[in-house]
This record gives sequence, structure tokens and C-alpha cells, in this order.
Amino acid sequence: MTTADTSLGATLRMWRDRLSPPQPARGAGGPRRAAGLRREELAELAGVSVDYLVRLEQGRATTPSAPVVAALAQALQLSRPERDHLYRLAGLQPPGDRAVSGRISPGVQRVLQRLGEVAVAVFTADWHLVWWNRSWAALLGDPSGAAPEDRNFVYARFPVPGRRSGLAAWPVQSDRPEATDRAVVADLRRVVTQYPDDPRLAGLLRELLDGNPEFARLWRTGVVGEHVEDRKTVHHPLVGEIVVDCDVLSAGEDGLRIVVMTAAAGSPDALKLEQLRRAAPSA
Repeated sequence: MTTADTSLGATLRMWRDRLSPPQPARGAGGPRRAAGLRREELAELAGVSVDYLVRLEQGRATTPSAPVVAALAQALQLSRPERDHLYRLAGLQPPGDRAVSGRISPGVQRVLQRLGEVAVAVFTADWHLVWWNRSWAALLGDPSGAAPEDRNFVYARFPVPGRRSGLAAWPVQSDRPEATDRAVVADLRRVVTQYPDDPRLAGLLRELLDGNPEFARLWRTGVVGEHVEDRKTVHHPLVGEIVVDCDVLSAGEDGLRIVVMTAAAGSPDALKLEQLRRAAPSA
């Protein structure tokens, strides 16, 4: 096995080797040759035969079933990203999480504080707005006046009858609207497979498919991807047009997105952002 080997068998062997071996029984003799768990020990923990584990590690078996993968992941004490990676190596879809989370971890909260006065907001995996700072509110309008269920970015791109987007109080245009729309739909398709049992996400998808023909058309293309960046023009009532770069950063295992709006330092747009920030009421 070379260090560049990323196959299922090589990965299982690396994960087995990194586990601490069990404490030897009193009086047990003979040195251990395995750096971590022996194959026999892992096979017993996972409830599979030693022969099958040997065939997996040697690449003679490459398509374990989902129950076997789940048992191996538990026995190997894998993190959630590692568990998902193991499923994909086995040619399987990782199990979806039960519900979209809006929890902002202490670590992410510290990151947000360190961003200072940059216009920033946090969205859930299904694009519901859950946090924003005063610079964000100064740029786009304070979202607190909108119902929480209306604070969804997808509604801003794909309006549906009886629902309004509560994200911006004045017009916001994307430089490449068609590309942005495709990216948002592709992103939502990816999220739906990650959270197949989330009722809010299922309801959002039904509303969009039934209420917006353009969303339904793009959905039928089957494209899967991520929405990671855009350039937007904000038509602000106080300072006029502001062109900002919009970057989407992933935050943690819960699928949160940190959305940051910035302009080039020293540019007229940056000066307008600073003007709005100074005029914004303190939190």
C-alpha cells in the first residue's frame, strides 16, 4: 500500500491502524504486530467475518452493504465526514441527517465576531436566515420585520404566490442572474438528499415546484452543485447603487453557510458601505 492509495481497502487499513489496541489480558504473551487493531479485533467489533474484512482491505471485495459500512464506521469510531467518505468509497449514498440545523456553534460565533464590521449573515443548509449583523442590516435592510419563515434566500430568487422574501428591503440584482438561479437550484437538490426527512425542507421544495415554473424547469435538469459566490448590485435608498462581492463560506458539519458581502478596499462601493455602517444604529 502506498501513501497515495485512497481506495476503500487502503482507507480501512489506515483507520484500523490508528485505533489504540485493547488492553492485553493479564498473562497474554507475544508482541503485537498490528499498529492498532488487529483484523480479528475489528471484525469482532463490526460483526463481520475476518475473511470478509481481509478481502475488503485487499481490494478483492469493494461493494459492502450499507449495514456493513455502518457497522465498520461505528467500530472504527469515525467522525461524520469520515463516515460519509466511507459510504462513498463503497459506492453508497451517505445516510441523511434527520433535520436541518440552525444551531451556531461557539466556534462559528467566534469567527463571526472576528469578521468585525463586514456585512455578514448566517443561513441554514436550506437557506433560511438565522443570524445577521448590523452592517448586513444597514446594507440590505433589517430582516427582523419579516416573518421568520419568509427569511429564505430561495424565495428571493424564485417568488411563489402568498410568500414574500424577507431578506432585502430594496432591490438587489445579481450580475449573472441565470447562473445564480441554476446554482441555487443545484445547491438545493444537494441539500434535499442530505436531509430527506426534514419537513420544512420538504415543504419549501413543494412550494417552489408548485408555485414557480422557472424553479420547476431548472429542477428537472437534475443538476447538483453548490452556490458559492455572486456579485450583486444593491439599489440602496440612501447611497444609491452599491456593487458588492458575495461569498458563501461553509461552516461546520451542520451545513451552515456564512454569507459575506464586501467591496474592494478604497473603492467608491467600500466607502458607501462604511457610510452605511457608521449611520446604522448600534445593536
